[in-house]
Amino acid sequence: MIADQAEALRELVAEDRAQQAPTHADRSAPTSPRATTLAVTSGKGGVGKTSISVNLAVQLSQMGRDVILLDADLGTANADVICNINPQKNLSHVVAGRCSLEDALVDAPGGFRMIAGASGLSQMAALSEFERARLMDQMRSLEEQADLILIDTGAGVGPNVLGFLVAADQILVVTTPEPTAITDAYAVIKTVSRHDNELDIRLLVNMVRDEREARAVYDRITGVCRRFLNVSPRYAGHILSDPRVPYAVRRRQPFVLEHPTSPASVCIHRLAHRIDRHASTPRDHGLLRRMAAWLVG
Repeated sequence: MIADQAEALRELVAEDRAQQAPTHADRSAPTSPRATTLAVTSGKGGVGKTSISVNLAVQLSQMGRDVILLDADLGTANADVICNINPQKNLSHVVAGRCSLEDALVDAPGGFRMIAGASGLSQMAALSEFERARLMDQMRSLEEQADLILIDTGAGVGPNVLGFLVAADQILVVTTPEPTAITDAYAVIKTVSRHDNELDIRLLVNMVRDEREARAVYDRITGVCRRFLNVSPRYAGHILSDPRVPYAVRRRQPFVLEHPTSPASVCIHRLAHRIDRHASTPRDHGLLRRMAAWLVG
């Protein structure tokens, strides 16, 4: 059975190569634009990863980018809760083959589109190779529908999370000044860099008093990364601790819409402009084939 699943993945990669390879007749024809993918992740829960993903999607959309947020937190997803929407279809329906990713797309507050994840389903956190293949097969059309795909991954470094991270054009690791969050953020960077030490990894420090505190956290993590991993994550910025953030979460609204001039919203605005200004060029082959190649090994 495992051999059959691996063979199915290999066939998926081969099919994708065949579809994307130009023929003699269309070698001069422009290829379809491919979205840049940004994976937002963290070493542990409770650091504000999903809130940042949602509010970043809103801000980038308001800047004119066509953004799709994929809630890939397979098991404890809640981006739809923050946005106060109740999608009829979510990622579990896609994995089960009951709908496509395109069918699961819904409009979210602020102008972006979302594919909701699955919450409370333990089996979603441990997809089989066949289920991963089915999910990846849906990614092909998604990449042609947006400028930017934001992937809100689960916390930690499980197989599903790692698959999205090593395939993304850019990785945003979210941490806080808490010692456990710092330790777990380093663990994520360590695990990902072992698969590819040239990935574009950036560190965002959330819930800080000021930039000085954020820089101290960044310097601490980066110093260890340079010493033991020979990698240097870039500084993505910081998000100030702001009482309006939990207030907006309780009201189930993105805080950049609820309180657009609050300290945290200003930080998100700066982060969005930094991402937009220094957006990575999509890597070769697209998200689908990069994920498939990693899974097939």
